[in-house]
Amino acid sequence: MNKITGFARAFATAAVLLSVSVPAVKAQDVTEDQIKAARATIGALGVTNSFDNILPNLAERLKNSLIQASPNHQELISATVDEKALGLAARRSDLEREAATIYAKTFSVEELNAITAFYSSAAGKKLLNDGPIASRELLKAADIWAAGVSRDLANEATKSLDEKIGSAPAADAGTQAPAQQ
Repeated sequence: MNKITGFARAFATAAVLLSVSVPAVKAQDVTEDQIKAARATIGALGVTNSFDNILPNLAERLKNSLIQASPNHQELISATVDEKALGLAARRSDLEREAATIYAKTFSVEELNAITAFYSSAAGKKLLNDGPIASRELLKAADIWAAGVSRDLANEATKSLDEKIGSAPAADAGTQAPAQQ
């Protein structure tokens, strides 16, 4: 499965966060067909892949904190925290079920199937992989375009004002030209 990065991940995460904040969907019950379709969509999008590191990161932080407090027991602390973290790893499925429920409440089975079909296709996979690169390049192009338009606007407005009033205001000095009498 392709890994979502940048814009595609932000879009998918925003969809999850948006669906959590919509109160109208809370009352809906979901069927197993909806959950099944939602799981397929989540798999195609990879929206929960970024959550894979939550438990390992929490375990690492706890180990660092405990080792800092008791450096003489580093090996015991590491082994104990790792053992307990592995015991909690099964709870990852709770998060997957919650994600599937959110998607099932947000989208119809038909919509989920369409989303899954697209993101499972070659074009959908390419969008997930290359969409962030295209978005980054588009942002660069927009910055360059905006700089050019800003420069041209300032030049043209200053030139026009100079012709109309004789002395154009300083565009980038932030000061006003003296009033004519």
